[in-house]
Amino acid sequence: MKQEARKRLIFALDVDDLTTARSWVEKLHENVGLFKVGKQLFTRCGPEVVKMVQDHGAGVFLDLKYHDIPNTVAQAAVEACKLGVKIFNVHALGGAEMMRKTVEEVDSYCASAGIERPMMLAVTILTSSTGDTLRMVGIDRPVAEMVPRLAKLAQDAGFDGVVASPKEVTLIRAACGDDFAIVTPGVRPTFAALDDQKRVTTPTDAIRAGATALVIGRPISAASDPLEAAGNILTEIDTALVS
Repeated sequence: MKQEARKRLIFALDVDDLTTARSWVEKLHENVGLFKVGKQLFTRCGPEVVKMVQDHGAGVFLDLKYHDIPNTVAQAAVEACKLGVKIFNVHALGGAEMMRKTVEEVDSYCASAGIERPMMLAVTILTSSTGDTLRMVGIDRPVAEMVPRLAKLAQDAGFDGVVASPKEVTLIRAACGDDFAIVTPGVRPTFAALDDQKRVTTPTDAIRAGATALVIGRPISAASDPLEAAGNILTEIDTALVS
């Protein structure tokens, strides 16, 4: 097992029930670093699904993309800490005050509870969005300008990194430096379909560009042999890390 590559692979549990989620965790927990639990699965199963993943010795990226008034997001983030998740995220478009308040409350809670602080990520622009999408909601700046701007806003607020398309990794690195985490969805190995992602690249290219970790779901779950697909992705990541 390529351990460094494994740490950088996050499997998206984009399913709608606990039984199916458990089967994926049982199958893949030795091949991936974390399991991403998103809105659909968490709304259906709640904290039980987080505990199930942890009971298999794996960690959770809680992908709920909090976006609300500062106090509401901060308190939701504290509850994520109580669940023991390794990563959670918010929407950077929620603004600097929201993110700063979240950092303050999370730091305070984790210090008082004596627990490790989760990695805190801010979502920049969704990988399904394009310039046209942004203009329809009144944002006239191009994606290539908005992403590093939002990443810098999150960094200045005390966040550990961002969720962003692999296409913007180099822009974020230029704006935020080498010690800022960049977790990238929208990664598609050459053997997988694009599905509804617009701004995508391969695992090799994403890691070489400076991505910290990759969130991958359908290229593994829809493969005829998911374990083989995960193994092939790990090989791609490992090759990029050593080249």
